[in-house]
Amino acid sequence: MSVMRKALTSAIAAVALLLSLTAPAGAITGGLPDGNLHPNVGLILYYTEEGRFRCSATLISPTVLLTAAHCTEGTLGSTLVTFDSVIAENPPSPFPVAADPSAGYTPQEITAAGFLSGTAHTHPEYSGFTDLDNWNDIGVIVLDQPVAGITPAQLAPIGYLDAYAQPRLNKTIFTFVGYGTEVRKPLTGPQKPQPMTYPLMRRYAESPGQKLTPQILQANGNYNDNRGTGGTCFGDSGGPGFLNGYLVTVTSYGYTQNCRYLGGYQRVDIPVVADWIATFL
Repeated sequence: MSVMRKALTSAIAAVALLLSLTAPAGAITGGLPDGNLHPNVGLILYYTEEGRFRCSATLISPTVLLTAAHCTEGTLGSTLVTFDSVIAENPPSPFPVAADPSAGYTPQEITAAGFLSGTAHTHPEYSGFTDLDNWNDIGVIVLDQPVAGITPAQLAPIGYLDAYAQPRLNKTIFTFVGYGTEVRKPLTGPQKPQPMTYPLMRRYAESPGQKLTPQILQANGNYNDNRGTGGTCFGDSGGPGFLNGYLVTVTSYGYTQNCRYLGGYQRVDIPVVADWIATFL
């Protein structure tokens, strides 16, 4: 299987496993509960024609969250947003179900349930996982009302990651944050580690860099690598990668179903991405 095909398959699988029937799933592979370390990282929940999904996103202004294009493309209705660090220790989740799933959430349904409402936008040059040279897996959520009391993340300057190319990259540790599934052994049944639904919470992990291209950062998310603590998994899509306090990437794809290998991250420090984001700020 080619790298492109692997990326496409893994990314689609990542989105597919975000589907929440009555409740979504929950946390980063390895890593630690985030608590209030990254209060500007939120969970987003939305409908498409395929069902209800969740991703992660980062507040970059009082009204704008940055996420992945595959977390915004095809959204029906409004997007639900929450910055709660712990959503649910056990099922069920507190999220509402749309009265008309074929139309998605209304702002009224979201706010009545106590959450924030916003509108999804997708980068016009998003390639849909077909072109590594023009990946552009970037989307934004524009909130209906500004958020107070949360300091937005600071976007990296243009070309910031270029200074971390190999051989420096392997010695550079990135911090990834999100609300994705946690891979661990179940309490009962076969003891093979697998993505687990609960607890649904914000978590973070640190991963060493592995590869850098003009569009993509790849990092080693194997928590057995003593240079880091883990990596991203299903549901972390759209969540941030931080370096030196800057938001440098959003989570885009993975290579394995057990989330113990390489993760792919869309760079935000490149002109084609930064210029588009600037139109919302």
